[in-house]
Amino acid sequence: MEIKKISPSDTWSIRQSVMWPDKPLTYVQLAEDENGLHYGVFENAELLSVVSLFIESENAQFRKFATQVIHQGKGHGSALLNFLIQACEKQHIKTLWCNARTTAYPFYQKFGFEIVSETWTKDGIEFVKMSKTL
Repeated sequence: MEIKKISPSDTWSIRQSVMWPDKPLTYVQLAEDENGLHYGVFENAELLSVVSLFIESENAQFRKFATQVIHQGKGHGSALLNFLIQACEKQHIKTLWCNARTTAYPFYQKFGFEIVSETWTKDGIEFVKMSKTL
C-alpha cells in the first residue's frame, strides 16, 4: 500500500461511484478542488481510496473521503485517515474536521473525532459535523 498526492481529477471517479453513484461526475467536482491537497491509496498501481484536504490557517477540512466499495473494510481508509492526521500535525494544524455521513461517524470516532453539530440532510442523506483537536 502506498499513499501519495494525486490531482483533483484523479479523485472524481471514486468520489462519484462511492458517494453519489446516481449523480453525474460533475456533481462531485468541487469549485475549490484546485485549492486543495488530494491524496490517494494505491495498491499494485490501482487507486483504491481518496481524500481531499482544504487548509485554512490552523484548521483543515477533509472532504470527499471515499474507498472503492470492493476494497472497503481492508484498512485502506484507516491508513489514509491516519496519514491525513499525521500530515496535519506536521503542518501545525490545530483542528481537523469533516462533514460526515451519519452512517460513517462511528468510523471517525475510532480516530478521536467528536460530533460537534446537529444532523442535517442533503439529497436524502444525513450528515453531521465532526472535529478532532490535534
